Amino acid sequence: MSAPQKNRAARRVLAAAAGLATVGALVATMPAATAQDQASGKGHGHGHQKPRTVDVQLLSFNDLHGNLEAPAGSAGTVTEKQADGTTKTIPAGGVEYLATSLRDARKGNPYSITAAGGDMVGASPLLSGLFHDEPTIEALNKIDLDVTTVGNHEFDEGATELARLQNGGCHPTGGCYEKGKKFKGADFPYLAANVTTEKTGKPVLKPYTVWKKNGVKVGFIGVTLEGTPDVVTAEGVKGLKFHDEIETVNKYAKELERQGVKSIVALIHEGGSPASTAYNYDCDSPGAGDGISGPISDIAKGITPKVDALVTGHTHQAYACTIPDPAGNPRLVTSASSFGKLYTDTTLTYDRRTNDIVRTSVKSANHVVSREQPKAKDLTSLIGRWNKLAAPIAAAPQGYIAADINGRGASTPESPLGDLIADAQLAGMSPADKGGAQIAFMNPGGIRSDLVHKASGSEGDGVVTYGEAFTVQPFTNMMNAVDLTGEQVIKALQQQVSGSNEASPKILQPSKGLTYTLDMTKSGAARVVTDTVKLNGEAIDPAKTYRVAMNEFLAGGGDGFPALGEGKNKLVGAADLDMLNAYLKANSSAEAPLAPPAADRIKIVK
Repeated sequence: MSAPQKNRAARRVLAAAAGLATVGALVATMPAATAQDQASGKGHGHGHQKPRTVDVQLLSFNDLHGNLEAPAGSAGTVTEKQADGTTKTIPAGGVEYLATSLRDARKGNPYSITAAGGDMVGASPLLSGLFHDEPTIEALNKIDLDVTTVGNHEFDEGATELARLQNGGCHPTGGCYEKGKKFKGADFPYLAANVTTEKTGKPVLKPYTVWKKNGVKVGFIGVTLEGTPDVVTAEGVKGLKFHDEIETVNKYAKELERQGVKSIVALIHEGGSPASTAYNYDCDSPGAGDGISGPISDIAKGITPKVDALVTGHTHQAYACTIPDPAGNPRLVTSASSFGKLYTDTTLTYDRRTNDIVRTSVKSANHVVSREQPKAKDLTSLIGRWNKLAAPIAAAPQGYIAADINGRGASTPESPLGDLIADAQLAGMSPADKGGAQIAFMNPGGIRSDLVHKASGSEGDGVVTYGEAFTVQPFTNMMNAVDLTGEQVIKALQQQVSGSNEASPKILQPSKGLTYTLDMTKSGAARVVTDTVKLNGEAIDPAKTYRVAMNEFLAGGGDGFPALGEGKNKLVGAADLDMLNAYLKANSSAEAPLAPPAADRIKIVK
């Protein structure tokens, strides 16, 4: 058992100590095992044969992204399918409620493991992000997380910072945030089986861990998506190599089996997209795994049958499906949305004779982290403590909006908030001495939330605070202005729907003046109708040079846009968040709040 697991076990023993006397009294009143019980291996103990099988509870979640407080707006809701076929929206999430849900779910389950599918931190709201996600690690310790894999966002600040989150210590530049307190790090192991250092070729963190209790052993292998370098800044993955998910899991499954560990769960930070966004949608209809598509389908079909279940993430979707393994046998694949809005409860039936999971007995379902249940007081206290430190910065007003401006919660590829951010970047980079930008592009994945009209605190409705703006743009990416030819601009637009983005398009959010038609009835690059691409009503000239603004992630070719990485004559500007806040201050007031942009720059043909 690792040191984090020992810490976790000790905490649970202490938490259970108060109930031991009661348990003892109950045991004393229980009848002795009958001859039939003993013969069947279902004795009550007291020296009798242990039951052949034991139910192991696996609780899991993914993509928390430092959302300690209940997420606002559409980011904090889940969709539930009703018996009559309609759907309803339910407010959900927040670690105060997640802790209560998990603690309640564990009751009556002596063999309970809590695991996560990555992206616990990174792209976090101000409450966590301002303190380099130390508050989130503290919260995960309190809710008794046993193990997690790394996700791509665990590398946002590089491998050295990830190691600090695991091992503890004060931040190298931020220092210790609370007087007399040193950050202790994670009680649980972070796993990174497919991430190695270029120098040594060894994993940057443990590749796997084994959970043990009373002879029951369950191995966990953790991997992130091989394409992490495509969705993280170059600085974040410097000196690292990311390997194939299937090959890596299969390699370590063999290693675990050689150690006598035959019950294995893979934690994979890669996912799929179910046919419905309802968390309780049956993705095994009409057949096993028929209702889900995306990278995880192929990964699941390639991972060795030695692995008994897959806990996944990355796509922020909800599903509990069975996808056939290479031997053709059904195998569980789960994901619990994001931001702590759901958790998955899986029953793994463990056979003591074979030390393996009885696959035919595996059952799983996603459950809503309801905000109607009591809050966990220790998590409420944690949030209050960090909020007090963050308050002077978080509450500062930045601007005013007339209604919700949806970004992450928008139902269209072009979002009102995406347009607002692109306009803010164009405004910040268009002056001749600031870059001379004529066009700005914002990557959709960098928009982490919505701007919500309803007050989140005491600031009043319609006020955008620094904390709210930070939640939308938490990366502190520096803005770049570069030279691109018209041909390169068009190529970048085509890369939204072709190449690595063809299966799951990433639509760049355009600044005002740039318009074009996207014909989704066609395929690949042909979806961009090139003769409709115009800037201020004039056709883009392939031979002409344009100044284009974007964040440093896109300027490095990130998110599958190599054409944007070809820019020349780069000028570095202010941070993206600073430009958004400056735009809000310059273009809104209490008397004249900013209205949501129409999001009509891209004409979409379906």
